[in-house]
Amino acid sequence: MPSQHPEETGHGHVVEGYVTRTYGGLPRYLVLNSARFLSPRWWHATRFTRHLLNDAAAITDEELAALLAYEWRSRLTAAWLIGVDRRERFRDRVGDLLLASEVCYSGGAYCFALARFGTHADAEILTAYLDHYLPRTDLHYDQPSALGALLRLDAHLGTHHADRFTEPDGLWDEWVKGAQRLGHPGHTPAEAHHWTDLQCDFANGWRRR
Repeated sequence: MPSQHPEETGHGHVVEGYVTRTYGGLPRYLVLNSARFLSPRWWHATRFTRHLLNDAAAITDEELAALLAYEWRSRLTAAWLIGVDRRERFRDRVGDLLLASEVCYSGGAYCFALARFGTHADAEILTAYLDHYLPRTDLHYDQPSALGALLRLDAHLGTHHADRFTEPDGLWDEWVKGAQRLGHPGHTPAEAHHWTDLQCDFANGWRRR
């Protein structure tokens, strides 16, 4: 999926308008990626959240498509806006980008969006991702985010898609061993699930003002 600058499609305003807008000197994409907005001690959390919700409602599908066609900062921000507003019509595009794993950092945002959509179709996308990337114990991509989102969907839908990944000495345990050999910290399924819950509950708990 080749990258295309939004200016090429007449949407040159979207990066400054939605991606690099600053809060306490930090651009929005960095606040989203670091989850700083989840800290009650961050002074800008209320303003940041209000603007995020308003922009998620106001941004057009064409503007979102332009962001998703660009680099990781724009894709990460677009996926968050899509997830916050639950624009399920972007499911296939988000799923394709997640499975392709072309750029860094944005995968966790795709998983957030799929968790927010909350359907069996989203669980199938996350399952396909884990089937493809958990056996790759040499890659530390977005496996924790995908498992966390799948576990949330299982809890919501009453399904058990994640069971075969998390059984003792199964694919998840083997992948964690590989990640630790690469110097990355280990992640338990419960930790991954909790992190997705924090993100989604944040989005559920606010309303536009």
